[in-house]
Amino acid sequence: MTGKSDVALGHFQRASELNPNYILNFSAFEEGVWTYVGRAYYDTGKFSEARQALERARSRHERDQLAKLYLGLVLARDGNRERGLKELQGGMKGIYDWLEHITYNTYYGHFWDPNREIRSEIQRNLVAAASREPDLKSLIANGEWLGKKMEEEIDQARRDEVMERTRPGDSTEP
Repeated sequence: MTGKSDVALGHFQRASELNPNYILNFSAFEEGVWTYVGRAYYDTGKFSEARQALERARSRHERDQLAKLYLGLVLARDGNRERGLKELQGGMKGIYDWLEHITYNTYYGHFWDPNREIRSEIQRNLVAAASREPDLKSLIANGEWLGKKMEEEIDQARRDEVMERTRPGDSTEP
């Protein structure tokens, strides 16, 4: 997120060696270490390596929606239009469904995508992806935006939840 993907890649690779099954544990949104490795490769333009890491992420953790999204981006960039679109759509739908679930079924759901910006963008992209001739270039750009936005959302929702829990006199615990 800071624009130093080459530096982050080394850290993520080391983390994947230490615990190849690691799942992000400080957020309600599930993301595995191999997704971080794949995204770092993606951001450095190493698409073949990104694909391998993201395939590994997908095989290890089915609910990792960002792995699906970024695998779709890699495949679409690599010319595998049909599978790329399928993975992109799957990742987008998975993120949308997760946001809906967290919003309406948990006490901390109001911290996630409170203005529905992410879900609205996903809905527009799913309609575009299902069209007769989807604009792959736009879908890739929008998929990249979504990936970055979800990382920001993870951090923002966590900050907001901590702030609410530590506010004096507030008892929002379930």
